[in-house]
Amino acid sequence: MEQLLGFAAVVIVISASGVMAPGPLFTANIFYGIKGGTKAGLKMAYGHTVVELPLIILLGVGALSLETIPEFRTYIAIIGAVGLFVFAGIQLRQVFKQNGDPGIKTKHGPFLAGIFLSALNPFFIIWWLTIGFKLISDSLILWSFWGIGIMFLLHIWMDYAWLSSTAMISSRISKVLSNRNFKFLIAVLSIALVYFGITFLIEAFV
Repeated sequence: MEQLLGFAAVVIVISASGVMAPGPLFTANIFYGIKGGTKAGLKMAYGHTVVELPLIILLGVGALSLETIPEFRTYIAIIGAVGLFVFAGIQLRQVFKQNGDPGIKTKHGPFLAGIFLSALNPFFIIWWLTIGFKLISDSLILWSFWGIGIMFLLHIWMDYAWLSSTAMISSRISKVLSNRNFKFLIAVLSIALVYFGITFLIEAFV
């Protein structure tokens, strides 16, 4: 039990660097949280899980290699950047429409966004191939393949707690904003997505 508690503390502290870091997933979560509240955050976390769990398993069984990352990272960065530009463009178009109501209104929007912004985020992939890979390795040493499941559970609850709580907060804040300030907030978040897209491309080609 002492060994498990010690490992849990390490996983939680290290995971915080990835879970709570500002990025496109967090920004999109604010978008959807404004309209959908906690449920939107949970759907975003579901989508994130769809990508994160298979990635962790593949790393654990050695199916992914660092040797393939340079080209892989470049492709992910390009596709991810284009996707962010499109997403931001849609939001900005809604903002500047007369009587426009910002926000993408698709039933599975947060879920699909969680998948897209995880799978096509080079920083997310690199985090698991570097910082996260150490956690996977330690879990395998301690409990063999079962350790991957233990490590995943110790990590993933933080994603759900963070995304659902920030979505709830954004929903409550939006309710007290004037229409003008609300649109300004959406515009700022859209610009942030464009910034992350540009960052993806710079990191991939520099």
